[in-house]
Amino acid sequence: MKIPHRYLAPLLLALALPLRAQSRDSLRLSIEDAVKRVVRESDEARIAQAQIQVTDAQVTTARAAGLPQARLSSQYSQVLRNARAEIVGQSIFGQNYNYTGNINFSQVLFQGGRVFAGARAAGDARQAASASRQEVEAILAVDVQRAYLTAQLNRQLLDIQRRNAALATERLTLVEQLEKGGRASRFDVLRSRVERTNLEPQVLQARNAVELADIELRRVLNLPAEQPLVLTSMLDTTGLRAIAQAATADSGRDNVRASERAAQSTLEARRQGVKVARADLMPTITAFFQSGYTALPNSNGFPTVWGRTANSFCPAGSAATRLCQNNGWFEDRNFGLQVAWPLFDGLRSKGNIDLAQAQTRLAQLQVDQERERVSVERARAWAELRRAEAAFEVQRENEGQAEEAWKIASLRFERGLSTQLEVSDAQLLLLTARTNAARASTDFYLAAADLARVRALAIPLPPLRTNSR
Repeated sequence: MKIPHRYLAPLLLALALPLRAQSRDSLRLSIEDAVKRVVRESDEARIAQAQIQVTDAQVTTARAAGLPQARLSSQYSQVLRNARAEIVGQSIFGQNYNYTGNINFSQVLFQGGRVFAGARAAGDARQAASASRQEVEAILAVDVQRAYLTAQLNRQLLDIQRRNAALATERLTLVEQLEKGGRASRFDVLRSRVERTNLEPQVLQARNAVELADIELRRVLNLPAEQPLVLTSMLDTTGLRAIAQAATADSGRDNVRASERAAQSTLEARRQGVKVARADLMPTITAFFQSGYTALPNSNGFPTVWGRTANSFCPAGSAATRLCQNNGWFEDRNFGLQVAWPLFDGLRSKGNIDLAQAQTRLAQLQVDQERERVSVERARAWAELRRAEAAFEVQRENEGQAEEAWKIASLRFERGLSTQLEVSDAQLLLLTARTNAARASTDFYLAAADLARVRALAIPLPPLRTNSR
């Protein structure tokens, strides 16, 4: 078969995409790899994981308020002039060099329930973040499969358009041969050429759709924009019914969505926040113990001995009853309880309580809103699955009938029993039927996967066959 030169350029352009995709730098990607990659490397998944890390830190901070505290403090100071020593006239107040070192232990005994409520609120916030991450992963799993299967579907549609263009080219060649033999008119040749030329934009449009679908898939997977892709998984239509049955199992029993659990955990955290705010009205009781050493040497120099007092350390001529220190370290310990009760804080506590209560009411409304949204999503998913399943059954049968009709029309035309118009109509119907069947298969699986997601079931991978290209 000889193809006219004017048809070579569009065909070569349409064939350029698979040739470019097979470059050595192409990334071979199965749909399972795509799901794993999007959960691991997408920006949305990373943000959800970072939010869990934030709440983990909040839990640690909240619990720290109820644990014992220990602090080491030390100080060196040099007094240049001491007013008290000059007024009283006693050298005991005029120590020029002061060294101190202390360890302070403290334990909160009562804070009005602030510590326990704060820890529970932080724990609820972490549960909300964890549930949100599960919801994000479920959405990403469906989104990446939609992007992957859309890219694969566009490749199928491109193949359909190429086959359709090839058939039109073959028919044009046949009509030209029939014209030479006197069995076809000039009108038939012109009609075949126009039909073949009219298919060229559709081939180019299908090729462009493949490129756009690949761009979207790379965006979802967080891949470089110039990364060539080779999709190795093809949707196997024979297993779609089993996927749909799994998604619709126990239709009267839906699991609680992760988004609902996240909203409920946020509400519990807000309720604990009210208790934390109310704790500001209660007293705080703290026990403390301090142990350390103090040195007051007569000259500037770091003390290196333990402190003692004796008359021998006093200047010559001092009274026998006078005791002086040896410029060493002396123990300094104390213990006590501290009670703090805010009697009036300018209505700050009241404002915090009002704010916490308002946030609790808002969280309750968000829980109700989320439940309503989930209910609507489930109803839509059920309706979409019923529509997609009906379309899938109809289009599969329609594709077989269209292919049979086209074969009959082609055979009739070759034997001179029908016209070119009949063959063209049959070919157009076949193209439409194949396109609709391919879309219906993809829509059927995605509807089943989305129903599984909104019902909080495990999201299945589609039935696949290996793409050897």
